[in-house]
Amino acid sequence: MKNQPIADEFSNRELVARETVYQGRIWNVLHDTVQLSENSRIDRDYINHPGAVCVLVMDDDDRVLMVNQYRHPVAMRLWELPAGLLDVAGEPPLEAAKRELWEEADRTAEHWSVLTDVFLSPGSSSEAIRIYLARGVQLVSDEERHIRTDEEAEMITAWVPLDEAVAQILAGKIHNPAAAVGLLAAQAARAVNYETLRSADEPFDAQPGLRG
Repeated sequence: MKNQPIADEFSNRELVARETVYQGRIWNVLHDTVQLSENSRIDRDYINHPGAVCVLVMDDDDRVLMVNQYRHPVAMRLWELPAGLLDVAGEPPLEAAKRELWEEADRTAEHWSVLTDVFLSPGSSSEAIRIYLARGVQLVSDEERHIRTDEEAEMITAWVPLDEAVAQILAGKIHNPAAAVGLLAAQAARAVNYETLRSADEPFDAQPGLRG
């Protein structure tokens, strides 16, 4: 008998109680009491995250557009992919990705596909991120560019060969999880001529497991 492909799936458990124990500027911390089974109940604190999108831009020479910015919790400048929160009410994920590419990299793209979807830290956060592949990139004019502030004002960009970026992941030199997943997914997709990529319009639920 042929083995079925593995796939994550929703697991319905009874939510006994939910409390917001911390309310922040961007996300809150929830305390949930969950009935696992008839004789097992657990309490968990975790970040209730709105979700995010990420964009891997690739040119015709298999170079990837990467951005570098300061991340205070780890006190480092990290090489990442353009990305941002799903924090605009009613904004579709694809439009959010286009906005983030414009805001962080001064660019637009003609062709979009879904590379993959991932939970960044499912043991402590509900954050789900959709990673897009964008091709046919163009710079926007100076007068149309977004004015970046705070850490984003220090952003720099670089075109990096995909294979070189993947090598830097394996060498422990690229640490951002969305960048690592996106770059490895792009390498895998390229190996099959991008035939497995999904439509950029495929629905994305940024909190598929959060119920209450």
